Amino acid sequence: MRKQRKNHTAQETVFILNRYLVDRVPVSDLCDQYGHQPTVFYRWQKEFFEKGATAFEKKPS
Repeated sequence: MRKQRKNHTAQETVFILNRYLVDRVPVSDLCDQYGHQPTVFYRWQKEFFEKGATAFEKKPS
């Protein structure tokens, strides 16, 4: 059985990244708390640095 994906808003994703970058919460703690793999976190971080907060906004379908 597959796990259901967690969908965060752009603001929630930036909040999680902010906890790492500003509050110095370890990645492992954040991943445990929010149920993500570290690779997901590091992909978010890369996208954030490349595009800023707009990287996480949903595109209209």
